Amino acid sequence: MKKYYKYTKIPLLALAGGLLLNGCTKLDEKVYSQVLAQNFNPTAADVPALVGPVYSNLRGMTAGWQGYFDVQEEAADAIITPARPNGWVDGGTYQRMHQHVWNATQGQPNGLYSGCYRGINNANRVIYQIESGEIPMTTGKNELIAELKAARAFYYSLLLDNHGNVPIVTDYKDVSLPKQKTRKEVYDFVVKELTDNIPLLTEVVNKSTYGRFTKWAAKAVLARVYLNAEVYVGTAAWDKVIKECDDIIAKNVYSLATRYKDNFVTNNENSPELIFTVPYDEIFATESTIHMKTLDPLMQQVYPMQVQPWGGNCAVPQFIDTYDPDDQRLKDTWIMGPQYNATTGALVINYVKDVKSIVESTSNAGYRIGKYEIKSGMRGGSSVDFPLMRYADVLLMKAEALLRTNKANDAATIVTQVRQRSFASNPAKAVVTGAQLQQGSSYNYGEWANGAVVNPQGGANVVYGRMLDELGWEFAAEAKRRQDIIRFGVFTTKKWFNHTSSNNDKIIFPIPQSAMLTNSNLKQNPGY
Repeated sequence: MKKYYKYTKIPLLALAGGLLLNGCTKLDEKVYSQVLAQNFNPTAADVPALVGPVYSNLRGMTAGWQGYFDVQEEAADAIITPARPNGWVDGGTYQRMHQHVWNATQGQPNGLYSGCYRGINNANRVIYQIESGEIPMTTGKNELIAELKAARAFYYSLLLDNHGNVPIVTDYKDVSLPKQKTRKEVYDFVVKELTDNIPLLTEVVNKSTYGRFTKWAAKAVLARVYLNAEVYVGTAAWDKVIKECDDIIAKNVYSLATRYKDNFVTNNENSPELIFTVPYDEIFATESTIHMKTLDPLMQQVYPMQVQPWGGNCAVPQFIDTYDPDDQRLKDTWIMGPQYNATTGALVINYVKDVKSIVESTSNAGYRIGKYEIKSGMRGGSSVDFPLMRYADVLLMKAEALLRTNKANDAATIVTQVRQRSFASNPAKAVVTGAQLQQGSSYNYGEWANGAVVNPQGGANVVYGRMLDELGWEFAAEAKRRQDIIRFGVFTTKKWFNHTSSNNDKIIFPIPQSAMLTNSNLKQNPGY
């Protein structure tokens, strides 16, 4: 079992929250109780408790109910949550996400906005307490502040990507209504905060820094911001992507896991590939519920589980059709076909690829997410840490930037490197060429009806569509698909399943109406 630091609320320090995020460290439990600031002189051992609230906020907003995972995947072309015989209409929230008709008053995607600002507020509070001397630090002060600012910049990078034009708040004591910034201003802030603080971040990669911002985690986030710069501000930054990725690669502290599946097992903190994760634990940090949402209730008999899952989301059939049958990632990512009782061997359920529609489906319709290990005796919360950045991200970000700067063959070498572990049964298929990466997508875009594509659009006209396919296969169900299909020009132009083309305003989500009502400085994003 993963062990977590615990801490109780310290009023003067405002260290409110749950359990420390640093879940892989096998340390004895440490409890603080009613400590006054003037009597609290933190040592290096106390640093995780200070930064804990900043990171622990990520747990609920990443893989929790209608969190970041749902927002990124439900709005894209690989995962849907259709109505089931046992429900899953939920006021139409999943249909709205799929059809791009969300608005500023509904839960999805507004929860992401408030989740990011909770994390930002936590960071601002601790930065203030350290800078003001309320938390007295004699050593490591600048480094800890740099880490907190990097974490804050990460939250702002999510707001930049999802909501665009948002307020920037850095002063915890300022009670005035913050002014809204343009997407470019938010982009410039994120870039500056990361570049200014990266030199002060630790280069150490071990259990003490797992789940926290090291220099390499911050560089990976900065590379991803640069990767999407053309979407955010209209000017590409491909050379900057390559530079940040090269810095991580040259350090040689990360490598691809031998098996793709090793990144998603219960003890995935041992993977050499994970750069920045959100740690979870089935007892102490239970917010990861992807398995509960995707598995049919009957699957309790298959693993077996201590709880009955809910049975909701599944793969879009058109996305499944893009896989090469020899690609091990197909089996490692999706639960397909007949499933049997763990005790009797009797057939429990047979998952079929086809899903009738977003408003009607059978309980066995659609392949289910099996990427994150569902062990025997599974509880309602998973212990699999969620990988926000892994080494494969770094390699494929560099490959895409090379491809887009006319270095297709160099890009193909990297893509081949990533593919090799997933084609052990047919190594020749792992090889991809520069010419292939310049081809369109194999995704058969178009509307879905009666088990087939109608009014087909295809994917041949997607520029560098094969590269998009590679990203889809490698990062399926990792909360990246929305961002990727926006960057490749698919998000508002293509049809898939029951989703028809939307307008460009949908590239960013609305500012929540609740935020608009409390801050008169805010102006709603265009189109909402």
